[in-house]
Amino acid sequence: MNKPTKISDSQATALSETVTEITRSHLNSLGDEDATNLYRQIIDQVEKPLLEVMMERTHGNQSRAAICLGINRATLRSKLKRHGLM
Repeated sequence: MNKPTKISDSQATALSETVTEITRSHLNSLGDEDATNLYRQIIDQVEKPLLEVMMERTHGNQSRAAICLGINRATLRSKLKRHGLM
C-alpha cells in the first residue's frame, strides 16, 4: 500500500482562498437577501469533480477510490449516486 499523501500547503491555501472568494462573491450578489443551503451548494460543487477525478484515476475501482478518499465504499457509492456518477 502506498504511503498517505497530503495536499501541499500551497495547494490547500489556493483552494481555501478560492472558496473564500467565491463564497464572498456569492453573498455579495445576494445583497440583503439571506443565503439558503449554501453549505450543501458549495460541498456539491467541490465534491462532484473530486469524485469524477478519483473515479477516473482509479479506473472506476470504487474500493480503491474510497481508500484514496478516506471514506468507506458505501459512502462513496452514496455520493456517486447523489451526483449522478453511477
